[in-house]
Amino acid sequence: MLGDHIVGLSLVDHHIHGAIIGPLDRAGFEQLITESDRPVPPWMSTFDSQLGLAIRRYCAPLLGLAPHASADDYLAARSQLGEEAVNRLFLGAAGVSDYLVDTGYLGDAVTDVDELAKLSGSRAHEVVRLESELEYVASQESTVTAVPDALVRRLEERTAGAVGLKSIVAYRHGFDFDPAEPSAADVLTALDRWYASGASRVTDPVLLRWLLWTGARRGLPLQLHAGFGDPDLQLRKADPLLLTEWLRLVEPVGAQVVLLHCYPFHREAGYLAHAFPHVSFDLGLTTMYVGARAAAVLAEGLELAPFAKVLYSSDAWGPAELHYLGATVWRRAVTSVLSGFVEQGDWSADDAARVATLWGRENAVRLYNLDQR
Repeated sequence: MLGDHIVGLSLVDHHIHGAIIGPLDRAGFEQLITESDRPVPPWMSTFDSQLGLAIRRYCAPLLGLAPHASADDYLAARSQLGEEAVNRLFLGAAGVSDYLVDTGYLGDAVTDVDELAKLSGSRAHEVVRLESELEYVASQESTVTAVPDALVRRLEERTAGAVGLKSIVAYRHGFDFDPAEPSAADVLTALDRWYASGASRVTDPVLLRWLLWTGARRGLPLQLHAGFGDPDLQLRKADPLLLTEWLRLVEPVGAQVVLLHCYPFHREAGYLAHAFPHVSFDLGLTTMYVGARAAAVLAEGLELAPFAKVLYSSDAWGPAELHYLGATVWRRAVTSVLSGFVEQGDWSADDAARVATLWGRENAVRLYNLDQR
């Protein structure tokens, strides 16, 4: 049966972060199950959301609780078990063979690549964040003229064992940038401005698109956050359609571009994957946050996109429940969507199983050359 095939499918989670290291109290846990970076108001709970209900439904049984256990009972059970055991439990239960880990965000608070592999019993591979690498290089170099060559050397070192690169230009500026590759003189001028400002975070659009072009030339898949995220971004500037001209210009370089998460622009992302051979996308962060609505959203993602261009990810950061829940909700939603196509007579059961395997595993194995690692 299709459902059994999808439940048994060994997934590749092609974009995640580490699992939280320290213990979490209720306030800490609730803050990590929302994309808002503001304190949770005292008159509400983030458990009262699609994600919160999904945690109580699908994660509670792994802690020995009944489905839909109360938030109080849930948090008491995970606290009694301890964070390391919780991490081991949920990571190991996700049914993921390979985790591709973006290490560029608050890495000291979560497990690193090796720790994640040990806790999960799965393979783990690094995805290197471009902005973090430039900020590191700038902290080490006192003159702007040394930075371009130093960045190239740094990326050569950092990507020696990595499977991909990541950019958060959507957060730092938005996709409404000049798509052309900046000249060396423009880069040095922008570096001068950045150094003079004393800022540690790179936000200059010239430097950000220089990073994109530099990353594209590394020959590894380049992941770009698109759409939904925390309030640090302006969502209207994270529409991937704004990348259209840059995608045209960068295509001859040969880089594969992967759009992450994409909601509410997932249909736009599907169009770009349809139109450009070097573009793929996922609905990673989206899937578990929309919870019981995941089937509807994932079905929209399949409308235009070639099935060889869709990938699975959870984008989990923090509680290991999110690494598990991303996979669990994805399996349920994909089963619902594809079974519906089969029941309508539009798809065969064999085609549905094949597409699920492409989506959940094989597309990522091919894109990131995982069978060579």
